[in-house]
Amino acid sequence: MLNGPIPPHVDPRKLADRSATLEGELPLASLPRLCDPLAEDSGVVHAKLHFGRDERKAVIIHSELDVEVKMVCQRCLEPVALPIHSECRYAVVKEGANTQSLPKDYDVLEVGEDPLDLLALVEDELLLALPIVPLHDPDVCQPPAGLEEPEPSEDEVSRSNPFSVLAQLKRDPNV
Repeated sequence: MLNGPIPPHVDPRKLADRSATLEGELPLASLPRLCDPLAEDSGVVHAKLHFGRDERKAVIIHSELDVEVKMVCQRCLEPVALPIHSECRYAVVKEGANTQSLPKDYDVLEVGEDPLDLLALVEDELLLALPIVPLHDPDVCQPPAGLEEPEPSEDEVSRSNPFSVLAQLKRDPNV
């Protein structure tokens, strides 16, 4: 197991041959695409990446990521701290390789001869784990004052249904 900073680029095949585990922390600010939807970029990502081979000798990566992010609650528009946990299993294949024989519980990760951009992989995984609509618990926050449902205007109340003529035609036996 290698503790310390997570290297930005690795060769997953060499790490899988050694059955290596990388464990460390990444500053949240070092992941700019992830920080874009966040309210602030302070904090660290705790990452654990295990490289190995499965029973078919395919290179696999099992990642576990934990981070607490601050986003804007879409109910009360105040900051909300959200714990994010992500686990993923990747099967590393060569670019253009046939992936039909891989088990369904693996995500396919095509890697050519260039080293794998590990920071981009971590960032992509965390982006997918973010909530679509960040919210506090319903008992913690309420919508801001003044955002209640507007009362229907008189025009909306008095308008008739444009399909009411069709309903009358349907009831008329002579048509």
